[in-house]
Order: sequence, then structure tokens, then C-alpha cells
Amino acid sequence: MSLFKEKSDCIDLINETAPQEKVVVAGWVRTKRVSKSFSFIELNDGSCLPNIQIIIDQKTSGVELLSDIQTGATIHVIGNLVKSIGQGQLWEIHASDLYLLGRCEDDYPLQKKRHSDEFLREIAHLRPRTNKYSAIARIRSTLSFAVHDFFRTEGFHLVNTPIITGSDCEGAGEMFQVTTLDPTNAKSTYSSDFFGKKAHLTVSGQLALETYCMALNKVYTFGPTFRSENSNTTRHMAEFWMVEPEMAFANIFDDMDIAEKFVKSVVSVARVQSKTDLNLFVQYVDQELLERLDNVLESDFARITYTEAIEILRESNKEFSFTPAWGKDLQTEHEHYLTEFHFKKPVFVYDWPINIKAFYMRKNDDNKTVAAMDLLVPVIGELVGGSAREERLDILLTSMRDKGFNEKDYWWYLDTRKNGTAPHAGFGLGFERLIMLVTGVSNIRDVIPFPRTPKSLEF
Repeated sequence: MSLFKEKSDCIDLINETAPQEKVVVAGWVRTKRVSKSFSFIELNDGSCLPNIQIIIDQKTSGVELLSDIQTGATIHVIGNLVKSIGQGQLWEIHASDLYLLGRCEDDYPLQKKRHSDEFLREIAHLRPRTNKYSAIARIRSTLSFAVHDFFRTEGFHLVNTPIITGSDCEGAGEMFQVTTLDPTNAKSTYSSDFFGKKAHLTVSGQLALETYCMALNKVYTFGPTFRSENSNTTRHMAEFWMVEPEMAFANIFDDMDIAEKFVKSVVSVARVQSKTDLNLFVQYVDQELLERLDNVLESDFARITYTEAIEILRESNKEFSFTPAWGKDLQTEHEHYLTEFHFKKPVFVYDWPINIKAFYMRKNDDNKTVAAMDLLVPVIGELVGGSAREERLDILLTSMRDKGFNEKDYWWYLDTRKNGTAPHAGFGLGFERLIMLVTGVSNIRDVIPFPRTPKSLEF
């Protein structure tokens, strides 16, 4: 029989409506206060943000263990759930039995209540035990389920696309190589490598996903992607997660419709299901967070062409570090101006210049732009990037050649344009940036459990 078979989660006990006898809890000690007659332990098991208070007296079996129980220790408690006479909690547990499951050393680094994010990044294996990072983890979990729930409700099918690939979706050349070759052997060739050709970690599941789009109509993938970009900004990592849907019989406007509906759906779920955790971020991270999230939910997202965006920026009379010019990408400062000052809400920018977008994006009739769209949101900037895909074989081939792609490497992709091609569209949403939007956290390294950045590989 399991020792913890009858164990209750703290969240269930905190939300109880009546006293309970013989409850069982287990978790980690957040604080301990010792007095002559009673001792108080604040216990957290990760199920929710609030702790539950444990009262220990001289009649408690195991009371002698108190001297060995430090902040961070793991304990198992049996007792009665009773109304609390203290402030700050409705219920508390009067312990009848106390067990020490895991001691904690005196130099445990989370003794203080507040630590800097920079310090906690150095001990990423322990930071989920703090209020902030346990809240981020719960919100991330909630949003993950919300992603799947949304697409299932909308009739999409989940497709698991490969992590190891021979294709470069973006053409940036910033890919991690996967090989079994001995780097010290100068005579090694890719023909003798595991796959018999050059292989990489994927930067996107899109190209593979499109093949299933041409069979299942509406599909999506949700998984890790990788960039070997040597960037140390607050918005980039070497490993991150992407949500990527693809829809057959859809154009750029359908793409924007589903992206807006999706973002509003998952933000709405977080507002309802993660209310307690979100309040922590309102209190300590961003006091305007809930107002900004409600703005996302209540606004009709603005829609402007790239050309209109450049005109707005140039006519703003604002001095930008990077002068807005047609044919150049929008910078972070431009995104902030459009979302936070001009429109004061999320903005779709669509119909981008051909030269700054990927080969697979559908060319418009003007021969200068492609049917691409970016969704910009306040504070975060770009959250979604998508497009109608070029389904016309001749134009796709020309685009690939113009951008330096070897069509022989993409024979399978081109084959979908030869056999039952159809108009289709899709987008990619950076999952960590979504979490940044929902929590107000400003550094992307703090919203993923195990950040992978240049010169940083703790695990």
C-alpha cells in the first residue's frame, strides 16, 4: 500500500468548505517558526501559489524532527484540517504525525524570500521552488493544454514533425548540425555519416507539416525548435517551442483570422484558470498586466499593410534609432510604436517585401510583396509570423532559386505542388513569447524551464 495513497493536494485543502480529519499532505518547507508551545511551518506542494500552514505542538508524533527541518526540506504530515485563527489563511493543519523525507543543507541558496532573476538563472535546477518560477511553470502548463484544446475544437489534427531534418525552412543558415562523424578525422565525409547526408536540428516544423496539410486539411504541430544564432538578447534562445498550424483552402486573411482567434482563446484561458498566479505578476512584475491582457481580449486587432506601417512610422515625427524605410525589416522600436502609441492594441502587418521574407511565401500580384503577416503585440513585439504558402510550382521554383535554395534538396516539398496542390496558409507562434505576454516577464530565459543560450548549458 502506498504511503501517500490518501495524500491531498494543497490546492484542494485550501479550497475546502468544511473541516476534515486525518488529511495527508507532503511538500517542501517554505518557512519555519518555532516557539515554546507551537511551531509553524508554511508548506507548499507545487499545486498552487499559496502555502498551507502546519501547526506542530508537543503532542505531534515526530516533533523531535523539527530541529532537522530547514527551509527547503521535504516533509510528510498527517493531521486535521481546521479553521485558522491567524490572518492570511482560511484553513490550517494541526499535525498529529510529522515525517522528514528529505533534509536540506544549511547553505541551501533559497533561504531569502526574494532573489534576483540573474542569480536564479545560475541555479535553474532550484528556481522552480520559488513563488515566481513555480507560477510560471503552472501558467506554462495551462497554456500548453489551452493550445491543444483550441486546435482540437477548431478541427485541427496534431502532427509530430521531425526534430532532426535535412531541410532549412528559414534559409538563415543558423542551424545546429547533427552528426556521428569524428571531428578529429579530416577524411570524414557526410556520405559516411549516420544519415548519409548533412543533418540539423529543425528551425521549424512547417515544411514537413505542409505535406500533411495536403492530406488532412487542418493540422498543427507544437514542439521544440532550434537556432544556433549567437544572440544574447532578452527575446532569443537557442532552443524554444513553436506552435505551428497549417490550413488548406485558406489565404492570408484566413490566416490572420485564426491567429487572432487563437491568441484571444489562450489568453482568455489564462485569465480564468491562472488568476491567482497572474496576481503574483501584477504585484511584483507588471502592475498593468491584467489591463493589457484585457485589451488583447477586447480589441479587434488592427490590420495594416507593411507599406501603411512604414508610412505611419515615417509620418510619426518620432526619432527612431533605425530610420523606417520600405524594404527593410521593422525593428523592435517600430513594433512598440505601432502597438503601444499609434494603435494601442495588437496589430497585424501584412503584405511584406519579397526580399526580406522566406521563399515559401505566396507572391502577390504586384510582384513586389508576398502574402506574409506578422502579429505585433504591446511590450512583446512580434508574437506570430505567418503567410499564405506559394502553391504555384513555377513561382515557387523561381523564388527558391532567387534565394539560393537547391531544389534537389527539396524535391519532396516541390512534389506536393505537382500532385494535388491547393492554396494554403499557416503561421508560427513562439510559445515562450506568448508566456511573456501573459505574465509580463521581460526575459525569455525566465519563461522556459531549462534555458539554452550561448555559453549556457547547465543540464
